[in-house]
Parts: sequence; C-alpha cells; structure tokens
Amino acid sequence: MVMNVDIISKEIIKPSSPTPHHLSNFKLSFLDQIAPPIYIPIILFYDSKKFVDVDPFERSHSLKKSLAETLTPYYPLAGTPINEDFYINCNDQGVDYIQARVPCNLSEVVDNPKGKELMQLLPFEPYHCSTEFVKEVLLGVQYNMFECGGVAIAVCVSHKIADGTSAVTFVNAWAGMSRGDSEIISPSFDAVIHFPPRDITGFMPSGAISKENIVTRRFVFNKSSIATLREEASAAFGPEVKGPSRVEAISAFIWRRFMAIASAKQGKKPKLFAALHAVNLRERMVPQLPVHSFGNLWRIVIAALPVEIEKDYRFLVGQLRNALMEIDADFLKKLKDDDGHLDFIKNTSKQFDHGIIEFCNFTSWCRFPVYEVDFGMGKPTWVCSPSRPFKNVVVMMSTKDGDGIETWVNMKEEDMALFEHDQQLLSYASSADGE
Repeated sequence: MVMNVDIISKEIIKPSSPTPHHLSNFKLSFLDQIAPPIYIPIILFYDSKKFVDVDPFERSHSLKKSLAETLTPYYPLAGTPINEDFYINCNDQGVDYIQARVPCNLSEVVDNPKGKELMQLLPFEPYHCSTEFVKEVLLGVQYNMFECGGVAIAVCVSHKIADGTSAVTFVNAWAGMSRGDSEIISPSFDAVIHFPPRDITGFMPSGAISKENIVTRRFVFNKSSIATLREEASAAFGPEVKGPSRVEAISAFIWRRFMAIASAKQGKKPKLFAALHAVNLRERMVPQLPVHSFGNLWRIVIAALPVEIEKDYRFLVGQLRNALMEIDADFLKKLKDDDGHLDFIKNTSKQFDHGIIEFCNFTSWCRFPVYEVDFGMGKPTWVCSPSRPFKNVVVMMSTKDGDGIETWVNMKEEDMALFEHDQQLLSYASSADGE
C-alpha cells in the first residue's frame, strides 16, 4: 500500500482566554535547557464504530474548540520560544492545527504500520532539529480522516518544554475538555523551582538525526514471554528484593541481544557496551511531584560493561537495576546544586563520538495512560510514537490490553538485518514490520 495523505486545511488555534500579563514570561528549568531540540510525537487511532453518525468536520470543529480551552491553563504551549534567554514568551500566538484525508481504511494502517507512512500523519517533521527550537510553534496537531470514518489524532509537543509524561498529561486534559468533564487536569509549572535555569554556555543539547541509514522495526512481547523473562531474571535478586519489572526484564534482554550482535561484527569494537535508560524524576523526588508537574522532569542512567565481560542475562538485569537505583536523594541534590551533571553529559558524548562506548538507549511509555485518551469517541484502537531516526534507540509501549509490550527498535540498516533475524530474540518476541 502506498499512502499519500491529502492536507485539506491549516490554521492556528489560540487559547480561548488571553494569558494574564504577569504570566507572559515562562522561564525554562535547567532540565528544559538541556533537553533535546526535537518534538515528541504521539498518534492515537480511533475506530469509527462508536461515532459512525457524526460528521468528521463537526467532530474536528469540536476538537478545535476544546483545544483552545485546554490551551488556557497550558498557556506556555501557545507561546513563542526565545532561545537566547531560555524562556517562552506567552503571547498566545497559538498552535498548528491541520486537517487531512487519508486514502485508505484505518485498519490498513493499524494492522500493518509502516514508519514512513505513520510520519505522514504528523503535523510536521518532529526530528529535523538544530541546537535551537525546531519551529516557532511548541505544539502541532493533525486530524486525519480515513475513508472508513475512523480518525487518527496526531500530536507533536516540543521536548524543550515537555517530557513524555507532560505530553500525555496534556493530551488527556484536552480529551477531558472534549468530553465536557467537570474537572480537568491543571498543570503545575513547578519544575523551574526545583531545577532553576543555569548558565550553560558552551553546552549544545543533542538531537541531531543520525547521518547513517536508520531503520525501525516493531517487536511485540506478549504476557507469557514477559513472565518467562521476569522469572529467569529474578535469580539476579535475593528473596528480600523485588524481582525485575517488565521494563527491566525486556530492556536487559534487548541489551544482551544488542551486545551479541555488536560483538559478532567485524572491525573496530568499542571498549564498553552501555544501556542508557530514561527515568521519571517525579516519583523519585522528596516529596514526590504529581504527574501533572509540567516540563522536563527526567534524567538518564547508564549501566556500562567492558566488551570482554560475559553477558549473562541475569547479571545484566542486576546491573540495570543498580543503575536505576542511582537516582536517589543524593543524585537529585547534586543535580540541583552543582554543574557535575553537565560535565557527565559532555564526557559521555565525547566517549560515544570517539567510539569508546556503544550505547543502547531505552525509554519506556508503558505506564503512560495513552489508552485512556477518550475525546468522546471511545478509547483508542491503537497508540504509537513512531520511528525515530536515531541509532540504537528503543521505545517501549504497553499493548492495548496492558499485558504485552511493543518495542520500537531503531538501528543502522546493517545492524537491524542481524537483529531482526536473531533467533533468541524471536523466541520471545513476534516481529512486525515497522518501516
């Protein structure tokens, strides 16, 4: 199937109420400053069965109205980024809203998703980035209408102002507004209090697209496979320690397969293999921050091993758990009080650039309530955050039933040719073409 999406209209949606003057300058936090200059893409697919009698343009009009109302409490998303001073001018310039027709049925995309076709459903390219903001808008929406009457709502949120948790919180708030809920999730813009901005002269956040040919494949781990991996990995912990989570078990498994393939390749090899994992800081803070704390409230941990060490699966699970536990009160205090974290990022980047470390990067959306996003059309049939043009990036999302996990794996073409045929991988995961 060759899919060519037809753009019908483009417009700007502004907040339904003007932003008060005293809120006109929104300062970015330190963690916003060092976030990658890309967008976070989310696509939500809705079957037409529950709204077959509703005109798609009427539905779109309702969505635009509720979006404007949601932008009032989420006012920074409708502002203009001021790069040199690291703040948002909350001038209510608005956000992009695009209507498009898709010349196929929704099931054709959901049943056999292709990365390049999914990207057409987005309001703009989320990864063509520089060291500054990608575009002048911080949020874009594309409302895609399929021939069967189904729709896909695609959202791109700037990573310079939000992390995945915040992006999903916003989308759920918009959905609640669309349903007419009496209580809408209001954001808490407190990240800058916990992590005030700093002078980061000389530091350039990385978000550059790989110059190598990156391909994406989707692998699905079902409930039974995950249970088997968790049971095998539990031997890495004593009886008094909680066994590995689903995400820990799958991350370590993919990390091991990644290392096996990298070790088998010819040519110069790195000195270290490392798993890099994104961690939500909200639940690590003391006291914990609520899920609606808006901004970039995440950091990375690294578990690294010398190439020559035997890569036993249970050992890797233990190493990953140890790394994840490093984000504690002492880590957070240092993150707030000194510049050591910037030095850590710079040194890690240098080691990667010089071929000393080979990374496998993991981020998990498994606990995000993406299947609860109901705009009045019922819950989504499928949700994805499509392919990323970055080497060795793995994005994990729960399946709709909540029991399995979809992994979107992005690798160099020659590495993927080995990875997608790895028999140990395929004994636990089913492969679905993601390109």
